[in-house]
Amino acid sequence: MKMETIKKRLAKDRVMISVTLRMPEDVVTDMKRIAPLRGFSGYQTLLRAYVGAGLREDIERLEGSAIGRLIDKLRESGVPEATLMKAASEAAKLDG
Repeated sequence: MKMETIKKRLAKDRVMISVTLRMPEDVVTDMKRIAPLRGFSGYQTLLRAYVGAGLREDIERLEGSAIGRLIDKLRESGVPEATLMKAASEAAKLDG
């Protein structure tokens, strides 16, 4: 992940939005049990950590690949973000 991105992610004043997510009750119950054992204040914080970890892994994989470098160049050329993400998603499906 680029240093500029990391600095933005560490900012305490990041804008937050609400997201509604339906999950099985037993999963939420397990997260409530695991959260304090992992040092989190609650299950929502744990869920954000899980999502963030998966997202960072995918971003690192994408940015470290030839496809990622190509996407960066296309972005610099003005290709819309939605088009880039759709193409990246389709390419990832082809990779299996």
